[in-house]
Amino acid sequence: MLHDTIAAISTALGEAAISVLRVSGPQAREIAGRVFRASGGKEIANLLPRRAYLVTAVDALGMTLDQGLLMLFRGPASYTGEDVIEFHGHGGLLVTQKMLETLLAAGARAAEPGEFTQRAFLNGKMDLTQAEAVMDLIHAQSTLALKAAHEQLGGAIGKEASALKEELLPVLAHVEAYIDFPEEDISPDTGASLVARMDRVLERAQRLIATSEQGRILRHGARTVIGGEPNVGKSSLLNLLLGFERAIVSPTAGTTRDTIEEIIQVHGIPLRLVDTAGLREDSSDAIEQVGIQRTQRELERADLILEVVDGSRPPEVAQRIPLPPGAESRHLLILNKADQGLHAGWADGIALSCVAESGVEALREAIRGVIMQAGTMQADHPIAINARHKDCFERIVAQVGAARAALQSATAPEYIALDLREALQSLGEVIGTVDVEEVLDVIFSSFCIGK
Repeated sequence: MLHDTIAAISTALGEAAISVLRVSGPQAREIAGRVFRASGGKEIANLLPRRAYLVTAVDALGMTLDQGLLMLFRGPASYTGEDVIEFHGHGGLLVTQKMLETLLAAGARAAEPGEFTQRAFLNGKMDLTQAEAVMDLIHAQSTLALKAAHEQLGGAIGKEASALKEELLPVLAHVEAYIDFPEEDISPDTGASLVARMDRVLERAQRLIATSEQGRILRHGARTVIGGEPNVGKSSLLNLLLGFERAIVSPTAGTTRDTIEEIIQVHGIPLRLVDTAGLREDSSDAIEQVGIQRTQRELERADLILEVVDGSRPPEVAQRIPLPPGAESRHLLILNKADQGLHAGWADGIALSCVAESGVEALREAIRGVIMQAGTMQADHPIAINARHKDCFERIVAQVGAARAALQSATAPEYIALDLREALQSLGEVIGTVDVEEVLDVIFSSFCIGK
């Protein structure tokens, strides 16, 4: 497939000021020459790279389709490492689609999802972690997620992987030398040096694994469940945090019967807000009971629980939500209806009024504090690995740990070398320097077409 020349629309379909079409492959200039006519009679194949030229696009019958700017990027100095043509034309739905059809008729193949970035990876323009960062950058929903994506795109994880490789290779070389020359015994000093190298690998890999929870939150948002009994202001709180009316607010108990999800950003942290059905024991409505069961499941899955109570009423009449085991550290009590006066019985909690819109900033600070104190987020941490990286680094920890134990127990060096080779194999999977065909299919299938 790398011998094909591919084409795709790289901007979202719809009406806009401009649209961008991209062509990449060995026949990019030849195909562009069949479709585009440069002013002054210039041949498309002879255009200077990285300059914008005004061109007219025509179909096979010579009918004008569009007029816009065309740029040529010669390989290997291009995004994909191949010859790339970009056309910036008018952003109409029909004209853009006609342009793509014309490029395909001229000899290009429709690009698969993520195929441009996949070619960039296969042609050595980026490693696999950087390719994944492209999609993280597109999907980023908070400033911290954006920062982490930029760090990864800059090769932060690849640099960590290279550092681990530099530590492991000398260890493997020593062990394999001993296998070839068994009469040259490994001295105690050399053995201690090898163990120290493996300890550094273990410490560094475990530190990376610890960022996986931060990576999950940055990519998907901290699952924040708003819970409480009916009519305490859960839906009002959701609307207040969102800044618009998303949930129906009514004095009738049981109005919210299903979970409602929206994403917001609090101090750079993405939160996936989940408004739930009010918890009450005396509900006889079958649909409401299903909603209550879903609420209980959401509480178990939550990264953060915002429990809302009516702060104007005595604490003893409030029906508190049952917290899952271990959830106390990720729980915030919100005393709503503070505009009506807080009851003296409430000893703690965040005073809030959804009606008067007071106490919101204190709540935002408390949310930030809980997530930061839980150790799941670090504002200045440049790396946040994903689930695939975590799996690779966990295998590295297990394999290097096994090699370390074997070295200290004077196990046959062949077994030590085997563990170290497997660790290097796992390390290669992180950045894509080993054959990981099935991994590539999964990663790039999630990309948008044209990227």
